[in-house]
Amino acid sequence: MLAVQQLERVFNDGSAGFRNISFTVQDSEVIGILGTSGCGKSTLLRVLAGLDPNYTGKLRNANNNGKQPGMMFQEPRLMPWLNVRENIAFGLKNKEEQSKEVQQFIDLVGLTGFEEQYPKDLSGGMAQRTAIARALITNPSVLLLDEPFSALDAFTKMQLQDLLLSLWEERKTTMVLVTHDIDEALYLCDRIFVLKGQPGEQYAEIILDIQKPRQRGSVELAERKSNILNLLDVSRAGGGLNR
Repeated sequence: MLAVQQLERVFNDGSAGFRNISFTVQDSEVIGILGTSGCGKSTLLRVLAGLDPNYTGKLRNANNNGKQPGMMFQEPRLMPWLNVRENIAFGLKNKEEQSKEVQQFIDLVGLTGFEEQYPKDLSGGMAQRTAIARALITNPSVLLLDEPFSALDAFTKMQLQDLLLSLWEERKTTMVLVTHDIDEALYLCDRIFVLKGQPGEQYAEIILDIQKPRQRGSVELAERKSNILNLLDVSRAGGGLNR
């Protein structure tokens, strides 16, 4: 679905980006890009989405039947003048089937009864549910997620992680998730690529051959978390990752 080879993006002013990134993403995989703040995770996702063409190296994004990558940002980025139904429908081209399809996604993300609400009347979690539905309804070749739950409280974050996992189980959407939250990556991903440094470089690949859904706080996940913390030299006293 997605392949990059020796991908590099370092800014002219010398500020950090990333370099020497190579990996492939298979159909239906959930890939995590994990690292401390400033290692180029979000910059990498912008390159994968086609939003930043100023990179070197090779990037191949499978375009199956005209499908394009979808993108979810840290904020919902909803149009304030459109209600929930209209925001979800915004990217659709087939207007004849729009109403039925939009309602299916409203039901899937748990927004039944809130179709006519505007963004100003939604909680943070409801706004992100709307954004998830908007991103998935176009059936993207790969869904790119840039720390989509980082601004939410812990309970809402876990709810939306479970929602994303249930949508993946139903639709098998290929996803690349950028996060600084180790627990989130371990809960959702099939493989994790760890970036380190400024500019960020590919430091490790972690394969999670653990059946999903996984048990939060299990001994196995706790051991994997400890290994990642050691890889990144993150002590108990500090560090840029959510522990």
